[in-house]
Amino acid sequence: MNSLAEIWSSVLEVLRSQMTPTAMNTWFNDCEPVDINDKCMVLKTSTDFKRSIIESRFGDEIRRTLSDLFSCAFEIKLLVGDEIDEYMMEKKSSSTMPEMDGYNFDNFIVGNSNRFAHAAALAVAKDPGKAYNPLMIYGNSGLGKTHLLLAIGQYIEEHSAKKPDIKYLKGDEFTVQMVESIKAGKAEEFRQKYRNVDLLLVDDIQFIAGKEATQEEFFHTFNNIYEAGHQIVITSDRPPVEMTTLDDRLRTRFEGGLIADVQPPDLETRIAITRNKAALLGMVLADDIVYYIAENLVSNIRQIEGVVKRLTAYSNVLQDNITIEHVNRAIKDVVRVGVYIPTPAVIIEETARYYNLSPDDLKGQRRSKNTALARQVSMYLMRQLTNMSFKDIGAQYENRNHATVMASVNKIQSLIESDKQIANTIRDITSNINSKNGTVNM
Repeated sequence: MNSLAEIWSSVLEVLRSQMTPTAMNTWFNDCEPVDINDKCMVLKTSTDFKRSIIESRFGDEIRRTLSDLFSCAFEIKLLVGDEIDEYMMEKKSSSTMPEMDGYNFDNFIVGNSNRFAHAAALAVAKDPGKAYNPLMIYGNSGLGKTHLLLAIGQYIEEHSAKKPDIKYLKGDEFTVQMVESIKAGKAEEFRQKYRNVDLLLVDDIQFIAGKEATQEEFFHTFNNIYEAGHQIVITSDRPPVEMTTLDDRLRTRFEGGLIADVQPPDLETRIAITRNKAALLGMVLADDIVYYIAENLVSNIRQIEGVVKRLTAYSNVLQDNITIEHVNRAIKDVVRVGVYIPTPAVIIEETARYYNLSPDDLKGQRRSKNTALARQVSMYLMRQLTNMSFKDIGAQYENRNHATVMASVNKIQSLIESDKQIANTIRDITSNINSKNGTVNM
């Protein structure tokens, strides 16, 4: 699956098929996903009464749907009121490093498409702060950038004489944490958290582009770490030169290090990756199955991993040999067939993220200049990237009428032709939306 919003949207589709519109609106109008953590989806709702009804009447169906989506048992947890803030605070206070088991250099399959990036990452891991600083790894989603990023962290942690201070986060998380620290009067605490680390790992750095305050803070964080001789590693879906809204000071610093790209793997590498993913799951696939997977999944390693996981589930349930028919079913489950059409939730989420807003800000009635522009941009993108009518688009924004949507779309179209910055914004958000295509988080 893709984003948290998309997963929840899939659950709601199942529930809608079994409930009246009135019941859906009564119980799920303000029920939203908060997190997915350790095979548990965390949800929030407005009252204890709604929580008890959702858990008692619909909990089993939600769990069943999630289990079907991920091919494993799933739980749900519903939060109300202060429990939501407590959960988020507890999550943020935990280690910033994700689980790194499985993300090491030993099980990273090297091929012509990623050989340079792998060599650069290994060199940095063996001599941090000296070999190549910063190191930037870029490429499309699902090609192994995060694997290399975490492999560097694991190698340094395992081979350091003393426990290193390693921090990992995504580009958009840097913005969120910075804003929340300022609101809480803890800006200096935030700065010290990241400016004095031995190793800073930042995934999807492109999400800070266009955010002036975030870029200013990250600029000083970068300088502190670099001048102390400590290592910085970042990943992105594009090279710095293509981040048109990136601050020039940051662009030159990123370009001052080593930039390594990862490309889609060739057939030989995909065959090796398929065998490796199967072996890690304790399964040996027949040669014809391996070749079939490698020939049909050409652009995304996560897709290969997702299909192999599905085949493992089929094998365990059916107690039978895997056939091409099983593979076709697994591919159909994991890969979108044909042209990628993003969901409205993804378009709203990525537009909101770009403008440092929440999806609710875009869908609601806020009229600030920044929010209004972001809302119009998201409507334009929804019109361009989907086959939705103006009326259907308006329904995503608290049932705004089709004339409002049409006016918004026309306004952005005119701005694109006259304002280079808006044109670049549309391109960047579109790229972020398209990077969701085919990703599998299982």
